[in-house]
Amino acid sequence: MILICKANKSRLKIAVLNGPNLNLTGVRQKEIYGATSLHQIEEQLTNRFPDIDWSFYQSNVEGELINELHRLNNQCDGIILNAGGYTHTSIALGDAVSAVDTPVIEVHLSNILGREIFRQHSFISPYALGIISGFGAAGYELAAVHFLNHLKPTH
Repeated sequence: MILICKANKSRLKIAVLNGPNLNLTGVRQKEIYGATSLHQIEEQLTNRFPDIDWSFYQSNVEGELINELHRLNNQCDGIILNAGGYTHTSIALGDAVSAVDTPVIEVHLSNILGREIFRQHSFISPYALGIISGFGAAGYELAAVHFLNHLKPTH
């Protein structure tokens, strides 16, 4: 059981952004990414943390993810970002994370440090509050717990 300490009763606003191919989570390479679909992950977060105002966004397009990061800046209390393959290739997405004031936690379903060499580098990590990698769908919940324990709602 995870104990959540929250002095302020106001609701946190947390956005979850998912990048390319994460719409296929639960179907694609279950041995790496797990059998839980992205929709199920969203339902689990909503059910597990009913006191959070959630927004969810998924795109396979790099520019759309960048636009959404820009749009969310100062519109929510925290952002959970799983940039998928763009983590390892997109300087522009890393720049977008560095440009926003809203704290970002980088999440990966698989342990990217235990995978291919090219997956072990992240253009997001230098600008993220932290990284959670290798815990499957639970990584999103761990990020939410951190935000609940360390952020005060600004809205």
